[in-house]
Amino acid sequence: MTNTLEVRTADPEIVSTQPTDENETLSESLASICVVLVVWLFVMTFVFQNFEIPSASMEKTLLIGDHVIVNRISLAPLTSWARFMPYHEVHRGDIIVFLKPGEPDLFLVKRVIAIPGDRIHLHNGVVYLNGVAQNEPQAGMPEDDGDTQHASYPYRDDFPALPPTAYDEVTPQWAHDLPRYIQGGDLVVPPGKIFALGDNRTESLDGRFWGFVPRANIVGSPLFVYWSFQTPADQIDKQSPREQLRFIAHVLIHFFDETRWKRTLHVIR
Repeated sequence: MTNTLEVRTADPEIVSTQPTDENETLSESLASICVVLVVWLFVMTFVFQNFEIPSASMEKTLLIGDHVIVNRISLAPLTSWARFMPYHEVHRGDIIVFLKPGEPDLFLVKRVIAIPGDRIHLHNGVVYLNGVAQNEPQAGMPEDDGDTQHASYPYRDDFPALPPTAYDEVTPQWAHDLPRYIQGGDLVVPPGKIFALGDNRTESLDGRFWGFVPRANIVGSPLFVYWSFQTPADQIDKQSPREQLRFIAHVLIHFFDETRWKRTLHVIR
């Protein structure tokens, strides 16, 4: 006696119209993978993003070769359609990632020193905020010990007491705009802008050299270091394909012995 189920599955019309369990499982798997990819792309595009620190401008807070995860949500400009997101205003002392004014493709990381309405000046490398000298243990200061790299530099260390010169690496636009923001020897931060400096004050090309950061340029704030590799200071200047491939090979060979394992998951403050 022929089994009825066997007859039905042998019928080509019935086989062609009824998907098998295997096909359903494959479709569900593909759908699940697509959902995961969409969520991952959303998170890495709009919530978190990874960046590499290429220069010494934030040492000792951030080292050359640190790879950091940046929170793109908390400092994002408030929008009417997403008021449920945990936004907050920029505060003094925040470390921020932003697009450099005048160079929309260049990301920088610096520390917020002053917010709109603040008055600021530097004297011998010390920041005076609204007339009060700031205690900044993380900041690298000029030294009069014969070390020309960290020696006193009048425009940089007594900003904005002296006008910039052709040797100060100041952008032409900032050299033109700077005088209008000086009142009584202080730089006054205008509405919608913040003033940011690198922690390594003697080596950082920061707001002293190109001006204020528009609030809209702020991308986010770094959360923690997820990987740190001992990277040469001049690696940022090696952009040819051959030099890039050589460094990638170096990383692969020395991944274990030149990774700074103690900085893994180091929280950034």
